[in-house]
Amino acid sequence: MAITAQMVKELRESTGAGMMDAKKALTETNGDMEAAVDWLRTKGLAKAAKKSGRTAAEGLVAVAVNGGKGVAVEVNSETDFVAKNGEFQSMVTAIANAALTVSDVEALKAADLNGKSVEATLTDAIAKIGENMTLRRMSVIEGQKVVTYIHNAAADGMGKIGVLVAINGDNEGFAKQVAMHIAAANPASLSEADLDPAVVEKEKQIQMDIARESGKPEAVIEKMIVGRMAKFVAESTLLGQAFVVNPDLTVAAAAKEAGVEVTGFIRLEVGEGIQKESSDFAAEVAAMNQK
Repeated sequence: MAITAQMVKELRESTGAGMMDAKKALTETNGDMEAAVDWLRTKGLAKAAKKSGRTAAEGLVAVAVNGGKGVAVEVNSETDFVAKNGEFQSMVTAIANAALTVSDVEALKAADLNGKSVEATLTDAIAKIGENMTLRRMSVIEGQKVVTYIHNAAADGMGKIGVLVAINGDNEGFAKQVAMHIAAANPASLSEADLDPAVVEKEKQIQMDIARESGKPEAVIEKMIVGRMAKFVAESTLLGQAFVVNPDLTVAAAAKEAGVEVTGFIRLEVGEGIQKESSDFAAEVAAMNQK
């Protein structure tokens, strides 16, 4: 029986197995989907399916640089214990290095890692370690120079927060300070031009509603809004923020003094935006007793 791409896709989705493993299972069982699932289970390759529904909000962010290109990747696990595992850390390092050769996370999943795709490597790790893991995202930055910083480092080049800063200039020490600033201040964008217009408009409406509560005339409110929005932009953008190393200067002014132009940045934090599951052990026990 001919094994189609759709059959392989269906088996992968139902078992969490890698593409080549799914194809081999279907070949070995002559296209019998149920038998193929059993074949994968006997080989220990379908274990990942049982883990795929669990929330993976821990893990590591890893950074890698090659010349003027830098990447940051986030690989999640269910527990911080796994994030401290040397085997997991080695895999994350390899994934970050593989990311230097691609442009987006989907291409990274398909990229080769020691003869297997990154996605298949993750599936194997899930089966071996016994926790759900996901390659959640990656970001790429390019510049004349790219400097990295890891906050809360777990190992070389990886930790809870990864930052990359692209600069024009030679002052890498200053760029490292800017990277540390980004880790702490978490700016929304490089400059006002890069701010999401929808975010700016939403903030403006909020500030207008607050101002109108004061009962002041519209003409006064409009002047108030100009000042409040200028403050919002300054606090939200890297170049407009007060520099943590010298709060008397903005990052833009500090960069000028250092003879550096900051052209871009990436900041990835583990678990950012993931809804973590909470467990009430006492409530679970009580519910069990009521059954």
